[in-house]
Amino acid sequence: MRLLFLLLWRNNFTLFFILLQSFCIYLIINNNYYQHATILNATNSVVTEVMEGYSYVKEYIHLRENNENLAKENASLREMLNDAKYDVDSSRIVVNDSINFQQYKYITAKVINNSINHRNNYLTLNRGSLQGVKPEMGVITSKGIVGIVKQVSEHYCTVMSFLHKDTRISGMIKRNKFFGSLVWDGVDPAIATLNEIDKTVPVQKGDTIITTAYSSIFPAGIMLGTVVESKLNPGSNFHQIRVRLSTRFDNLSYVNIVDNLMKNEQRELESNNKQDDK
Repeated sequence: MRLLFLLLWRNNFTLFFILLQSFCIYLIINNNYYQHATILNATNSVVTEVMEGYSYVKEYIHLRENNENLAKENASLREMLNDAKYDVDSSRIVVNDSINFQQYKYITAKVINNSINHRNNYLTLNRGSLQGVKPEMGVITSKGIVGIVKQVSEHYCTVMSFLHKDTRISGMIKRNKFFGSLVWDGVDPAIATLNEIDKTVPVQKGDTIITTAYSSIFPAGIMLGTVVESKLNPGSNFHQIRVRLSTRFDNLSYVNIVDNLMKNEQRELESNNKQDDK
């Protein structure tokens, strides 16, 4: 305390000058409109920048929570779409209406491991059997498909990525409804090949490729990608179509696991047909 008093005594003239100077500035600001407005605007600008910086830091801190909430909201919205419902035509009622009940449910999951540099790539998600995940469920994002669930534990599951030699997705040209198999050639993680499209089918650069209704794993109409190149090899009856995938596999964060509630019924019926062919 004694040192503090000595410091104040030694600098008393300086402190007194600063005090008087501050009082003069206060009088000038309060008694002159221009100076008052200028200082007020400058102060508001500084406060605004500080508040924006604080808001940015706060949003960044809660970024993970916000992303997870958005993923859950997207899953809920997907379940409300008509594509997620089974359409039952009520022919006994003479009205132009239908009864819909849920066919697809979606489980939000976070990607905790992912590979894109191998010939056979896999992902790991933080959802398992306790959350209702089962093998052979589809995995998608808001941009497109990701892969198919392979192994499941209580809290985790592994997913065979679309970037895998054994993955084949039934894809359709949205413009003309012709379909084929979309596969990855193991080279570029952004490019796939659409096979089995007859050479007589018109294919244009920029055509949108979507999933078909022939799969019991993925709903119809899910974005797959866009055509970047189409050519005919000599002697071939099919197009060689290169497709730029809509899913960015190098920055996956949150995904939706697709649960087709009617898959078992569909597969059982199709299995009976196969037995008849034997």
